[in-house]
Amino acid sequence: MTVRRDFKEPARCRPDLVIGRDELFTAARDQLTRGGSVLLHGPAGIGKSTVLRALAADYGESARTVLRCSATESESHLPFLALADLFGLVLDEISDKLPVAQRTALESALTGRGESTLQRDGLALRLAVLSALRALAAAGPVLLVADDLQWLDSASAELLGFAARRLGDTPVQLLCAVRTEEQEYDRHLRASPPDTLAVRLNPLSRAQVSALLDHRGYTDLPRSTMREIHRTSGGNPLFALELGRALGESPTPPRPGEPLPVPTSLRALVLSRLDMLSGEARRTLLVASAGARPTLALLHAAGREDAEAETAQAAALGLLATEPEGPAVRFAHPLISAALYAEAPAQERRAAHAALSTAASDPIERARNLALATTGTDPEVAARLAEAAALARDRGAPSVAASLGLLAARHTPPDGAPAPDDRRLQAAEDAITAGEVDLARDIAREVLTRATVPAERIRAWEVVIEAAGQSLGEVDAVFPQALADAGDDPRLLALVHYRLAWRKLIVEGDFAEAREEAAHTADLAARGDDRRTELMALSFQASTETLMGHPNAPTTIKRALREPQDPYVACHHNGVGAARFRWLLMSDQLPEARSTITALLREVRRRGMVESEVHFQRFLAETELRSGHCGRALDLARESLRLARDSGIGLGASAMLASLAEASGGDVDRALALAREAAGKAEEDGDQMYVSRALAALGHAQLVAGDAAGAVGSLRRVRELEQGLGITDPARGRWQGDLAEALVRVGEPGEAQDVIDVTREHALRLGRESVLAVLDRAEAMVRAARGDHEAALSRLTSVQDRLAKLGYGLEEARAAFVLAVLRTGRPGPTSYDEAARLFRRCRALPWLRQVDAAVAAAAPGAVAVPQQTAPPSDALEGLASMERQVAALVMEGATNREIAARLFISVKTVEATLTRVYRKLGIRSRVDIVRLAAGRHAK
Repeated sequence: MTVRRDFKEPARCRPDLVIGRDELFTAARDQLTRGGSVLLHGPAGIGKSTVLRALAADYGESARTVLRCSATESESHLPFLALADLFGLVLDEISDKLPVAQRTALESALTGRGESTLQRDGLALRLAVLSALRALAAAGPVLLVADDLQWLDSASAELLGFAARRLGDTPVQLLCAVRTEEQEYDRHLRASPPDTLAVRLNPLSRAQVSALLDHRGYTDLPRSTMREIHRTSGGNPLFALELGRALGESPTPPRPGEPLPVPTSLRALVLSRLDMLSGEARRTLLVASAGARPTLALLHAAGREDAEAETAQAAALGLLATEPEGPAVRFAHPLISAALYAEAPAQERRAAHAALSTAASDPIERARNLALATTGTDPEVAARLAEAAALARDRGAPSVAASLGLLAARHTPPDGAPAPDDRRLQAAEDAITAGEVDLARDIAREVLTRATVPAERIRAWEVVIEAAGQSLGEVDAVFPQALADAGDDPRLLALVHYRLAWRKLIVEGDFAEAREEAAHTADLAARGDDRRTELMALSFQASTETLMGHPNAPTTIKRALREPQDPYVACHHNGVGAARFRWLLMSDQLPEARSTITALLREVRRRGMVESEVHFQRFLAETELRSGHCGRALDLARESLRLARDSGIGLGASAMLASLAEASGGDVDRALALAREAAGKAEEDGDQMYVSRALAALGHAQLVAGDAAGAVGSLRRVRELEQGLGITDPARGRWQGDLAEALVRVGEPGEAQDVIDVTREHALRLGRESVLAVLDRAEAMVRAARGDHEAALSRLTSVQDRLAKLGYGLEEARAAFVLAVLRTGRPGPTSYDEAARLFRRCRALPWLRQVDAAVAAAAPGAVAVPQQTAPPSDALEGLASMERQVAALVMEGATNREIAARLFISVKTVEATLTRVYRKLGIRSRVDIVRLAAGRHAK
């Protein structure tokens, strides 16, 4: 279906009538045919709208749904007008396909009615727009046509950019036009889909200008005049047409060599046409230029009784575009409206805004017009603007809220309550939420130039620090100043020290210092009777203590759980609920951890807290993975990653967890890619905490993929990083068992045993039973590699039982698999069936493939690996331990693959070891080893 806006494509917009744009039209048309998007850009009047309409008319028939919007400067301040253009007519079609929270958010934005659940971040609305486009695309291709992007209201522009960057392979294409100078289009290109082709419209040549004027009926102009039109217009089609129109209507054409009898600027030309209007018609158009969405009904409500006749007069002069399908009053070009408004006397502009302040139906529009109609300070106007800012904030339009807040501050008397700077700081906080960090920083620093009240200064410093994002190191100079401003006020000091605690963790990567700073913050907040900051600090302290294996973690969690509680902190992803979940998970209390995180996830979804939902969904996926529910974990991890990509929150952490889930229950190649993505993101952000987690996921994926050497490289770096961070609890990343196993596989059992011994000491101190069981499994592999198979088999049987009782299904299956490998070729039954059963129960597909490979190697016809016997000591004299083990198995007839499986090393390691054996024994092949063994046994 095609959703039309309120205009029809005029006949002159057919592709064959787009003068002088053949090549770029073809390039843009080919890009759309390939499934890509197009961004047309260039200066005002260059013909972007004409080309855009022609492309839409030519290509639009290929799409099932065509969504259109076109903005003007006067409506750019009012949120969601473009969104209403795009989705107003399709809301009924898609609303039942959206989650309840997203549907509510979208309906609230489009209608301005209903209770908003967006609070301050607007993520629910962002996700609703993305979901709406996906829902439409599910029924067929979607083409979104947007003209004059530069005038799009900031709320709609943000939402469309958010969706465009995340559409991926969804069949949604964008065809947009934006007014730019030089290379300004880069900003709009970054908000477009990755496959967008930017097409700049350049000035027309003289021949093309002549063809354009001929097409429009100006055929009697001399060549010299045509040349002058091209020079004066600079090849701009709109300017050229306006000059041609003026010349065509002039009773005395210029003589050759004389300048054109018109001003050389479009503004002056527009004003000359405005002079043809009656005074009343001009005042009506001024009201229309001041309005956000001028309609005849609005003009009537604003006191323009003859609006129909006056707008018809303007349309006849080419000042207004005809709107046969709707009531909108739209100027033929935004420059006309801008010129009209700029030239009007200030008193007339204020009168127009005063009329609109009562005529407009939207409270935000009424408040804005009231502000523009008022000079000086006025507490009532300021209060109205503050209320409008709060409404915009609740609608999920923080950018609009920030601009209204600044207007409110401007109209607030110096002795008003709230004070002007209070409202400026609120505007700065709204700007932070909207991602306009430069604006927020500028507002805060302006307030700091005159603020003397400590609380106000601390609030401004918080904005400056928040604006730095992850780059806290760039605002190091702020902290001493903020501490000085806080003085000895414990409440203010707590706010600063809470930020310092995060700096210790993110910038310095020092868990111990971060913990001390958080504990200090909690004490200060308690003294200052700031319960929310106290609870956030205690939660931060508890999480840090849990991750670093500090014995005080349970006590700190209990402190953070005491009453009174704060609902915001209770379910925040950095709050006490999350801290308690981490402690439960690391303490092997899987059922309670699952119930805790499930309840938290349910609550944040009810509240519409999308940021916390991203984190909690990932936490639940991790819990299911630990429990051996690999299929469920994979589904949750993939959904968490999609939500993270859509929202731009927690992407690195979600990619890390998704890698672990893919390596256990999905696709190993995807696991490797996700782990590398997570590591790169953490390195880019300077996030010391997640660099090690991402590398641990990479090492695990490499181990599952059979790249033991790669796993060793990744996990050795994890060990170094966590030692530097002061992390001693092995339950945080659980990578130590993987490192020990990988070391055995590359022929380094000694280093593997060292890893096991060091980790076991910490696990015993903290009571990490599952970690101890995994370490025992790795130690069994070390013993097997050293030839002590009986001890290895005995230990593995115990390990499998312990892991089963703790509820670690995947680790239990891995123990059964190692046990089966060690029993291969020995008297008695193997346990591959048991390992396969356990892996199937977990839906651990990559591990099942490893079982299949091991079974194939042990199938009838394959060379069996008999129980190892001690090789003749004199024959293998001078060989290292691993070399002796490999040579002994060759003497027994084992293949390289069987040796690799038996000793838990890679085939490449077997081959390299054999090369060293050949060199040391002075032989050339494995056949010589067998002959050597036969010769020694014959003696």
